[in-house]
Amino acid sequence: MINQLKTDLLKKHLGPFLFCFITLMFLLLMQFLVMNIDNLIGKEIPLAIILELIATNLAYMVVLATPMAVLIATLMAFGKFSELNELTALRASGVNPFHVMRPVLIASIILTVMLTWFSDQVLPDANHKSRSLFIDIKLKKPAFELQTGNFYQGIEGYTFLVREIDGETDSLYNITLYEDPSNTRDRRFIRADRGILKSKGGEALELTLHDGQVFSQSAGSRGTTNQFEKSSFSEHRMILDLADLSFMRSDPTNRSRGERTMSSKAMMQVVDSLRSEYNNYKITAAENMLLNTETTETDDGEKVRIFENNESFFKPEIIVNTSGRKLNRIESTYPLINRYEDPVQQLNLIREASRQLNDYQSWFSNVESNAEYRKKRAAQFLVEIHKKLSIPIACLVFVLFGAPIGIMTRNGNFGIAALIGSVVLTFYWVSIIQGEKLADLMYISPFWGMWTFNIIMSVTGIILILNLTTELQISKLFRRSHE
Repeated sequence: MINQLKTDLLKKHLGPFLFCFITLMFLLLMQFLVMNIDNLIGKEIPLAIILELIATNLAYMVVLATPMAVLIATLMAFGKFSELNELTALRASGVNPFHVMRPVLIASIILTVMLTWFSDQVLPDANHKSRSLFIDIKLKKPAFELQTGNFYQGIEGYTFLVREIDGETDSLYNITLYEDPSNTRDRRFIRADRGILKSKGGEALELTLHDGQVFSQSAGSRGTTNQFEKSSFSEHRMILDLADLSFMRSDPTNRSRGERTMSSKAMMQVVDSLRSEYNNYKITAAENMLLNTETTETDDGEKVRIFENNESFFKPEIIVNTSGRKLNRIESTYPLINRYEDPVQQLNLIREASRQLNDYQSWFSNVESNAEYRKKRAAQFLVEIHKKLSIPIACLVFVLFGAPIGIMTRNGNFGIAALIGSVVLTFYWVSIIQGEKLADLMYISPFWGMWTFNIIMSVTGIILILNLTTELQISKLFRRSHE
C-alpha cells in the first residue's frame, strides 16, 4: 500500500513537471527571440545558423526552467495528495507521511546532480558558442538593399543614390554612384539615367548602367595638379562584390572565455591565479613601504630615516629670493632638515622628499587599484562557481519547501500552485540577482550572495515538514524555552 502511494505520488509529479517545464521553455524561448529579433532579421542570416543559435541558448533555459518546474509540480502533487485526504489516511494508519515524501526527495537529489553536471560541463560550452555566434551576427552587415532618395554605403568603396526603383524589374532610375579610389582605380563619379541589377551568385551583383557620364579624377605626376576626365557611355557594366555582406562564421576556439563560459575547475584555476597576484601586490607594497630609506642617528641621539645617496640630490646652485638676498638657514621641527647648514641643501632635500613622496603615492595607488581589480575579479568568478551549484540545488530546496506548502493548501489546482510558485520564484530570482550584484561589488561574500535564500527556504521547509510529519512542534519548543 505504501509503495503504491509512493509510486502514485511520483506519477502526480511527472505530468505537472513536464507540462511546466515545456511551458517555461517556450516562454523563455519567446523572450529570447523577442529580445534578439533585431539582430536576426534583415541580415539574411542562414536558417541553420539561427537554429544553432537557438539550440545553444536552450542550455541556459534548461537550467532556469528545471527548478521552477519542480516547484510548481511539487505544489500541485502534494496539494492533490492532501486534497484527497491521503495524508489523513496515512496518519490514521500510523504511517509517518515522511516515508511517502522520501522517494520525491531522492528523485530531486538525482535531478540536482544531473543539472549540476549540465550547468558545469554543458552550459559553459553552449554559452561560449552562443556568444561567438552573436558576435559574428552583429558584425555582419545588412543585405544589399537600396532605398529611393537615401545614400547606401553598405558596399565598401561605393556610395549609391537612386531616385526611383522598380521592384518588379529590378530597374533603377536617375542613378548617382561614387567610387572611392583604390590600387586598381581612380576616384570616379558616375551618373546614369537608368540601370538594371542582376544576381551573379550569392556574393556578386551585376549592375548595368545606361545613358550616363563618368567623371574621373587621377593624381598627376610630380609637380602637376590632379587631372579630371569626363566621358559618356550608352552602356556600362559593373560587378559589385557582396562577399563582405555574407555571413562569416569565426572559430569559437579562437575567442577568449569569460566566467560564464568556463567550468568550475577552470574558474578555480583563474581564482587561484588572481589570489596569487593579489598577494604578490600586497607583498610588493609592504616591501616598498621603506624603499630608498635608511636609519641614522642625529646629534641629540634621535633616530630618523633619510634618503639613500641624498648627496646626489643637492645641486651646486645658489637660490635667491625676489629681493636678491641669499636665503637664510631653515629652522625646522624635522631633525633631518636641521642637520644641514646650507639652505640650498635644505630646500633641495625638501623638494626631493616631496617629489619622491608624490611618486610613491602614485605608485602605491596603482598597486592598490591593481590589487583591488584582481580581488573583484576573483569575487566575480567565485559568484559564478557558487551559482553553478546553488541554482541546480534549488530542485531539492523547492521540494523541501513546496511539499509542506502544497499539503497545507489542500488544493492541487494548477492556478493555486502557479500563484504560490510565482510569488516564491519572484523572491528567489530577485535574491539571486541582487545577491550576485552585491557579491560582485564585494559588499557580501559570494557564498552568502548565492546561498542565502536557499538556506532560508530549506530551513523553513524542514521546520514545516517536522510540524506535519512528527509531533514535534517548533512553536511549542519556543513556548517552553520562554517558560
